[in-house]
Amino acid sequence: MSTRETTVRTDDGVDLHVETDGDQRAPLTVVLSHGFTARLGEWDLQRRTLRSRARLVLWDQRGHGRSGWTPLTRATIDRTGRDLGQVLDAVVPDGPVVLAGHSMGGMSIMALARRRPDLFGTRVVGVFLLATSAGGLATHGVVGLSLRLLRRLHLLRPYLWLLQLLAPSLERHRRRGTRAGRWYVRRYLFGRDDADPEQVRQVQQLLEETPLPVTMAFYATLLEHDESAALPVLAQVPVTVVAATHDRLTPVDHGRRLAEEIGPAAELVVVEGAGHSVNLTRPAVVDAAFLRLLDRVEDAARAA
Repeated sequence: MSTRETTVRTDDGVDLHVETDGDQRAPLTVVLSHGFTARLGEWDLQRRTLRSRARLVLWDQRGHGRSGWTPLTRATIDRTGRDLGQVLDAVVPDGPVVLAGHSMGGMSIMALARRRPDLFGTRVVGVFLLATSAGGLATHGVVGLSLRLLRRLHLLRPYLWLLQLLAPSLERHRRRGTRAGRWYVRRYLFGRDDADPEQVRQVQQLLEETPLPVTMAFYATLLEHDESAALPVLAQVPVTVVAATHDRLTPVDHGRRLAEEIGPAAELVVVEGAGHSVNLTRPAVVDAAFLRLLDRVEDAARAA
């Protein structure tokens, strides 16, 4: 089994980096979409587990990893959902597919379901949603209060525009690998008792590869996205939702709400003590949940 690399050019001219792995003749393909400010390498642990069960397709979302940049107006979840659809069309033109997404990657899957519901139940036969949300991430706490105030004063758009304007200058003076950066990664991406110092450094390095202009460009869409309309579409196929009790970025209640609104098709896996990087810190739990989903998909295919 060898890794193959290709490039998919989107309809708006952005080159997306795509890798395939596993048995290229396998009847099932698993497409893995990474999270915000990460890249496809965040799936390395699951890649080792899954390559014996399916053909794997991994891709860097626009602006991330080895993929090309995008006009600021197209740094949206709606656009990454379209990108995912174009990766499917180009690299997986036929055969059953399971879609997996962590954080922003899960949001991209939901955007695809909203845009192209005809794929689900036909081509897409299963969905794995990891530490993600259908919307409403900035409704509580200090961030939620600040956003409500900015909206009331009609200052949210100017605020986001200012962040994007300042981002190139901040990037030029940015220091990577700092202790403050490690504190942030430790606090917001790890859980109660799963923060191995070496893993924290690895995640910090991974996330800090993404330039600040990319981070600031996508910031607005993460605050405002709402993909709740996609959930009835997902309910047509087996779904697994993995949520972590100490996730500060996509809190566990968002995972519970996803599973509840998807309904009987969804299996909810709550990982105690874990944080947002649950696929890195609890790989055994995440891998087992993923393999159970593949079993459910195969059972459904046999029943059909």
